[in-house]
Amino acid sequence: MKRTQWKIHGEKLIDENRHIRLSTVEVELPDGVKFTQYVARLPHCAMTLVLNENREVLLMYRHRFIIDKWVWELPGGYVDGAEDVAAAAAREVEEETGWRPRTMEHLVTYQPAIGTLDHPQQIYLARGAESTDMVPDANEAEDIRWIPLEEAVAMIDRGEIVGAATVVALYRALSLAG
Repeated sequence: MKRTQWKIHGEKLIDENRHIRLSTVEVELPDGVKFTQYVARLPHCAMTLVLNENREVLLMYRHRFIIDKWVWELPGGYVDGAEDVAAAAAREVEEETGWRPRTMEHLVTYQPAIGTLDHPQQIYLARGAESTDMVPDANEAEDIRWIPLEEAVAMIDRGEIVGAATVVALYRALSLAG
């Protein structure tokens, strides 16, 4: 099978800051068709599905203004520079929820929208967590709860969980849990 790649004829930076690099790319398809594609590059993200001994998942309830909706999500955020990804994922759990993961193991890596977005996502599985004296940032979540894994998966069907990272992690955890 012959593979032909798209040809790139240049990239023009539109805007850039520590959260995003937005550009347009001049592309030519194998059949000669040319077009301009917007490309967004975002920093590496790390999230954690914390699962306790009762098969409950630690979730955060927060408002996402871009979609103007209240949703449940995993704790997570950007990896700082050369920070170890697992360490970043554990740090985000503690900062956002006040719980410290006991263990960290890689669950899955994915790209959420590879047609226009380069935003590497790594999800970790933490088996158990210890409560800390740390008070989570009030700007991060309205509520933090332990929710049974099967109930969390049902929340996807009800539209209470819509974020790709949380959906991917819950289905992956469910497949491992049996």
